[in-house]
Amino acid sequence: MTKHEQILDYIKSLKAGTHISVRKVAEEMNVSEGTAYRAIKEAEASGMVNTIPRVGTVRIQSSHNKDIEQLTFSEVLNIVEGSILAGREGLHKHVNNFIIGAMTPDAASRYLEDNSLLIVGNREELFDLALERNCAVLITGGFSCSERVKGRATSKGIPILSCSYDTFTAATLINKAVYNNMIKKDIILVEDIMGRNPYYLTTGSRVKDWKLLVRESGHTRFPVVDSSGCVVGMVTTKDITEKDDDQAIENVMTGDPITVTSKTSIAYVAHIMTWEGIELIPVVEGRKLIGVVSRQDVIKTLQYRKNQPQIGNTQEEFLLKNFKVSDYKDGIILQGHIEPFMLNNLGSGSCGTLVMLISLAAHMAVKKKKKVESVIKSLSAYFLRPVQLNDIIDVRVKIIETGRNSCGIDVVVMHGDVTVMKAIMSANYFRK
Repeated sequence: MTKHEQILDYIKSLKAGTHISVRKVAEEMNVSEGTAYRAIKEAEASGMVNTIPRVGTVRIQSSHNKDIEQLTFSEVLNIVEGSILAGREGLHKHVNNFIIGAMTPDAASRYLEDNSLLIVGNREELFDLALERNCAVLITGGFSCSERVKGRATSKGIPILSCSYDTFTAATLINKAVYNNMIKKDIILVEDIMGRNPYYLTTGSRVKDWKLLVRESGHTRFPVVDSSGCVVGMVTTKDITEKDDDQAIENVMTGDPITVTSKTSIAYVAHIMTWEGIELIPVVEGRKLIGVVSRQDVIKTLQYRKNQPQIGNTQEEFLLKNFKVSDYKDGIILQGHIEPFMLNNLGSGSCGTLVMLISLAAHMAVKKKKKVESVIKSLSAYFLRPVQLNDIIDVRVKIIETGRNSCGIDVVVMHGDVTVMKAIMSANYFRK
C-alpha cells in the first residue's frame, strides 16, 4: 500500500468532526507536507472531509447511505457565506429540517427538533428555545448573539451560524442547494452498478489463460493489468483469434484502453460505449483496476431509471414538460410554447435552449421509430427567425437516412407558417 493510500485510510478512521491539518497528518503519518496535502485534497473530493472558511478542514460523515438531499451544517455555512459563532463541533452533522423563524415562540416550539436549523433574525428568545430543542440557528442580517447563548451552544455542540443575507435570501440559497442535490440523487454513477472484484488477466498471462478464464467466468472480455494492478490493456475474442496458446497476452491485447472512475456518470459511459463501439470498460482508481462496467449493465440501468418517479428534474426534463408529442411521417412533432426560462438576455428564444430542444426531439424520434437509444454524433443548425415569449412552436423531426448503426435526422422548427430554425443531425444507435 502506498503512502497516499495509507493517509486516506487514516483519514477514514477519524471520527466525524475531527479537525485535520496538513502539518498534523504529515507528522502522524511520517510523510512530507506535499504528500499529506494531496491526500487531503483527494479526501475532500471524495466527500470524506470538508474545508470551511475560518474553521479549517473537518472529517465529515459519509453521505453514501444517507439521502443526498440532506446538507451538513458546514455545507449550509458555505452556501450562505457565513461565519460560525459557536458550536463548531456540530458542523459535520446533517440538517434534518429547516424552519423559518417568522413566528411566535409558542408557534415555533411545535416545529423545533433535534438537528434542525432555525433561520431567523435577531431574536434572542428564539435562540434559547432552539437550543432547548437541540436545534441549530442561522442568524440572518449580519446579527450576532449574546455570550451566554454562545456558551450554551458550545457546551451542547450545537452550531450557531451568522450570515449577512436577510432571512428570505438565505432560505432561497439553501433551498436551491437542496434542489441541486435532489437532481444529483437521480444521476446514477458507475460506482452504483459496477462489478467489483472483476476477472482479469496480467501481462504475464498467455492465450491459454484467457481460454481458461472464459470457461470459468462465461465472459470473453477482460482487462489486463501490470504487476502494480494498473490497467494496461483489454483482450477480447477478436484479439486472440488464430493465436497460439502460448502467446503472451501483452503481445495480443489492445493497449491503452478507455477507462472510467467510480464517479463517472452512467450517461457519459453510455455515450463513450456508443462512440467507440465497446462492450466493457474497466473502472480505475489512480489507474488501478477496481471494477468493470458492461454495456448490458448500462442499458438496464438507463431503462430502470426511466421507469422511476423523478424527485428532481434536470433542465432537459423540465424543458420537455412544456411540449406534447405526436407522430409525424417518419418521425415526431413536439408542440409547445416559449417559456420565460427559454429566453436569452434580449428577450427572444435562446439558441442554446432551441438546440437542446431539437436534440431531445431527435432522441425521442429514434427511440419511437427505431426502438433504440441513440447518441447525437453531429449537428448543423441554421437560425432563420427569432421567437418570442409565449410563441407556439412545432419541432418536426424526420428520420431521413437509416443504416445498421446510425441514422440521419432532419429537423424543422415552425412558428405557424414561418420557419424558425432548420437542422441536420446524425445519431449513432446504442443497443445490446
